[in-house]
Amino acid sequence: MVFTIKDMSFKAGMEMKVSGKVKSECEGFSINIGHDTNAIALHFNPRFNENVIVCNSNSGSWGDEHREHCFPFQKGNEFKLIITFNNDTFYIKLPEGTMMSFPNRFGDDTFKHIHVVGDVKIESLKVK
Repeated sequence: MVFTIKDMSFKAGMEMKVSGKVKSECEGFSINIGHDTNAIALHFNPRFNENVIVCNSNSGSWGDEHREHCFPFQKGNEFKLIITFNNDTFYIKLPEGTMMSFPNRFGDDTFKHIHVVGDVKIESLKVK
């Protein structure tokens, strides 16, 4: 586990900027945004063994996966992401500028929980 923030204020229209470095032995990592570890609205999961980004949600059970085959992450390299959302959709600006989206299946406009796991070092996380 990398870290958990349990009482943040990430509201619709705000930006979450995440800067980090992928560890050289990385097989994958995930950034989970939601209400707690059992109510995840956005599970953002780059998987190096498949060269794919998997997004999903969990409100007691996992939903249908969304797979993004644009894979701008490299082991040992730094990255920057920008995540925004509204009641309908999460928008993720990937390294190198590619945009991807994932439905906000919860329909909520505020999330207070972020949980990061895997072979990654988060250097900065800013919400504004």
